[in-house]
Amino acid sequence: MEHGVPINPKMGLITFDEAATDLLTDYGVNGRRSLGEATRRIELHLKPVFRSRRLIHILTPDIRAFAAARQKAAASNGEVNRELALLKRMFNLAMQAGKLASRPHIPMLREDNVRRGFFEREQFDAVCRHLPACLQAVVSFAYVTGWRIRSEVLPLEWRQVDFAAGTVRLDPGTTKNREGRVFPMTDDLRNLLKRQRVEGDTLKAQGVICPRVFHRDGRPIRSFRKAWETACTAAGCPGRIPHDLRRTAVRNLVRSGISDRVAMTLTGHKTRSVFDRYNIVSEGDLTDAAAKLGAFMGTLLGTPTGDRDEGQAKQSS
Repeated sequence: MEHGVPINPKMGLITFDEAATDLLTDYGVNGRRSLGEATRRIELHLKPVFRSRRLIHILTPDIRAFAAARQKAAASNGEVNRELALLKRMFNLAMQAGKLASRPHIPMLREDNVRRGFFEREQFDAVCRHLPACLQAVVSFAYVTGWRIRSEVLPLEWRQVDFAAGTVRLDPGTTKNREGRVFPMTDDLRNLLKRQRVEGDTLKAQGVICPRVFHRDGRPIRSFRKAWETACTAAGCPGRIPHDLRRTAVRNLVRSGISDRVAMTLTGHKTRSVFDRYNIVSEGDLTDAAAKLGAFMGTLLGTPTGDRDEGQAKQSS
């Protein structure tokens, strides 16, 4: 009554199981691609702890105990936070539906989510040399554009490539943030895509129709984890992952002088905080910064007295 919230006989009776069903229904209705992942987290981790309990009986100490138990089971803070986010969403949906008047505080854990992996050009070239030709084209495209390989590069079709306009586009609804995207062709991208087009035309002449830009002898490329790991090891870069190409592309865009807003549009970053985590500096960046600082300080402070005297002596001689 104090807050003007209507009270009905079922207020507060909703259980965790009902809330979980409502959450998955919400994911399905909205076409969330993470529906399967949400279902797995609920079934494996949340439901064994909170099954059959009413939401009003799940309090902050219970949630902290859950997080501590997951940490003890060697789950990362990031994993635990994804599960806590699902729990928080359940409470919010219950409140929106008028089944719950309030929710407890759900403390999130601190994550070390700074992205560190990236490729210098010579490292990328070395990895490419150890990959099959069909995969060289895939990673080269990702190296320039920063697009996600599994969901954006591998499914790319020729209808999305416009040589006349000089663009490659992603359709709305096919990206992580559900928004369309356009990337203008650089000279390297145009040459790469022309080579892929010639290969596609050759297959077509042989009776093989392949709508995809990147393929393996006309067949879709499903996974290349083993080939990638082998190439990285042979190139002296063990442990690198394909997503490092996305981080590298962000850094290259910023280094080339492109504004952050335009770079975010090209790579498909929705929030500035995520983009900032990808813009990583290397030792080369730090060396360049030190050189610039040295030049500036030399101008600011002037030439040391000893050097001036030596310079004057040389002029006199």
